[in-house]
Amino acid sequence: MSDTARLDAALASLGLIDMGRVALDAPARQLVLIGAGPDFWPVFTRSPEYHDGDPDPIDRWSTRVLGDLAKRFCADMVFPFGGPPYQPFLSWAVDSGRCHQSPVGMLVHDVAGMMISFRGALILPGPADRPAATQSPCTDCARPCATACPVGALRDDAPYDVAACKAHIASPEGADCRHHGCLVRRACPVSQSFGRDPAQSGFHMAAFLKG
Repeated sequence: MSDTARLDAALASLGLIDMGRVALDAPARQLVLIGAGPDFWPVFTRSPEYHDGDPDPIDRWSTRVLGDLAKRFCADMVFPFGGPPYQPFLSWAVDSGRCHQSPVGMLVHDVAGMMISFRGALILPGPADRPAATQSPCTDCARPCATACPVGALRDDAPYDVAACKAHIASPEGADCRHHGCLVRRACPVSQSFGRDPAQSGFHMAAFLKG
């Protein structure tokens, strides 16, 4: 079994997926972006971090399981949390060729759509073993995301209005977003085919309101 196949199998057992690879210089290394896959939620909700009631359960779970994974593959590990300073995950995502700018400003992934949840990145020795860059899913799309937000917090002609977004989510009218996830992210056809559990999106929304 190749190293890539071994890593994919290890990630699958954790409900995670390889979301893209980036070449790093001096010495030659490759960075593997690790994200939550469609099977992540049932794996995470069986974990001690989910049940212990302490803050930041997903980040603590990611630190534990990906730290163990890095040891197995003799790799270094970096995370999108724990700053400042913060690691440039969004730049790496674009550099991987698998994430593209959407009409509403958020990144869209070739498989996950707008349901992107990076949990960390492995840094492995050797040149990047990555497929060719993908075409943006937005190229031939009717772009329903551009008009999906009920309060216009995410649209193609203005910056993200965080205050309006939070106010809507916290209101009775925002119950759908609050419990099932952002309507903009869910409007993306690629997101719809990804199969994320709505409970996971609701969990992230609750954390967003607390932040």
